[in-house]
Amino acid sequence: MNINEIMQLIDKVSDSELNEFVLEEGNLKLTLKANRGMAVIEEPKALEAVMEQRKVEEKQAEVVEKTEIVGMPPAILKEENPVKQEKQVEGNVIKSPLVGTFYAAPAEDKPPFVSIGDQVKKGQVIGIVEAMKLMNEVESEFDGTVLDIVVNNGDMVEFGQPLVIIG
Repeated sequence: MNINEIMQLIDKVSDSELNEFVLEEGNLKLTLKANRGMAVIEEPKALEAVMEQRKVEEKQAEVVEKTEIVGMPPAILKEENPVKQEKQVEGNVIKSPLVGTFYAAPAEDKPPFVSIGDQVKKGQVIGIVEAMKLMNEVESEFDGTVLDIVVNNGDMVEFGQPLVIIG
């Protein structure tokens, strides 16, 4: 096989949809690989990632088994950042209008919009929920006193999740 034939093979493989071409002829072995923007994962690293994921899953299963033996609900220990449990406080609940991150203050160096015991008026901003880099002000729907702030600054909140209780 001469250089012109090899060049023709390279052109044909490049023009085709083949990702790899191997030619063995006598003592000659030619391997052509096309890079078509495909991500290549080295097998040892992929295997390490799979093994690491299995270890994490096994540890979670152990925690669940141990908690079931002790009689504790497994859901409590599985959560890494458990949401503050809702207190049985009577009052009007202001809920999150969307999914996002709750912020209690307009900036890190600023005081919170409201604190427990503050008087609020209908339409007053009680927090911000950030969703997709947009800051959405959450306004009080009621007049009254802040009885409880159910979520912490920086917590992820769901649609309809209680944020603040007004009495």
